[in-house]
Amino acid sequence: MSQRLLAFILLGFLATGMTKHVNVGAADDAPKPNEMAEKDLAEQLVGTWRLEKASTPGSPSGVGTRLKLFTGTYWCIIQPDAETGVLVFHHGGRYEVDGNEVKTTRDFAGESTKSMIGGNKILTIRIDNDTMQQMDSDGVFNETWKRVK
Repeated sequence: MSQRLLAFILLGFLATGMTKHVNVGAADDAPKPNEMAEKDLAEQLVGTWRLEKASTPGSPSGVGTRLKLFTGTYWCIIQPDAETGVLVFHHGGRYEVDGNEVKTTRDFAGESTKSMIGGNKILTIRIDNDTMQQMDSDGVFNETWKRVK
């Protein structure tokens, strides 16, 4: 994917108001252990991830080209065709972290995935350094992602 296309997509993502929100609390508001784990995962998620391995990579395959982006409150996934650069799909929405689960909603989508608007998914996430393991209860979206630096 060209750097120009990636920059355009990222600028569009940020221009729609999907930026990280940070709330600063008083020292008396110290998080409980479970809240700390959620905060740690939420903070680790923020950034851009590239698909490395998938139980269902799609057609055309998204391995190496599919990107998943997380802000503090929004996520989106983008997959261009590796040969043409044309977007195969793009969708996303809000998300919440609960322990090691990420609860996503699908609030927007491109033409090819517009039927997903209004849906939701719960994914179990484990992050180790710059590798994210994602599992879902159906086994459809069991994927390995690498952080893009």
